[in-house]
Amino acid sequence: MMDLLELLHQTMSSPWVYLAIFGIAVLDGFFPVVPSETAVITAGVFAASGTPDLPAVILVAAAGALVGDHVSYALGRAGGSRLLDRLPARGRRRAGVEWARRGIALRGGLILTVARYVPGGRTAVTLTMGAVGYPRRRFLTFDALAAGSWGLYSALVGYLGGLAFEQDPLRGLLFGLGLALAVTAVVEGVRVLRRRRATPAPPARAAADRSPGAVR
Repeated sequence: MMDLLELLHQTMSSPWVYLAIFGIAVLDGFFPVVPSETAVITAGVFAASGTPDLPAVILVAAAGALVGDHVSYALGRAGGSRLLDRLPARGRRRAGVEWARRGIALRGGLILTVARYVPGGRTAVTLTMGAVGYPRRRFLTFDALAAGSWGLYSALVGYLGGLAFEQDPLRGLLFGLGLALAVTAVVEGVRVLRRRRATPAPPARAAADRSPGAVR
């Protein structure tokens, strides 16, 4: 365990950590298995002790997220509609894409901010926006807001954990990750509840029985 903490200390005190955070955030935009939020939260935890610099972490995380989202958007513009249409009809990815399409139709670019806190939602929304031809300038405007808020949120969550457990960065990291997971769970729970409420109820059986052609 001490070796792991020492490795983290050395990594976070290196000037290359900013480039690493930027690169991870870029990759996560179109390759969502890369844990960019974990990397930013970890940097935020160690920023509570002075290194790395918190404002710099926020800036490079937001910039990387912005670039990664634009890569995903470009992939959508380049043929994402055909790719999305080939997804299994009952698969989880298709459900995510359909959620993204409904969100774009109802709330436009603001869905980008919400998608940051929905598992798999970020890539689904940016790809779909590119595939449906969402205006690039409007995408840039809303995505800058989404990326900036995400970078600020992730870094501050880690920073709070680092302040709470200043002498134990591992506990600070676990606190930050747990807090981020709790926020994600709340957002996802609210989304599921709203979706269930919006789903129309099936016709009542009694109404069918009252129809003229019903068999008694």
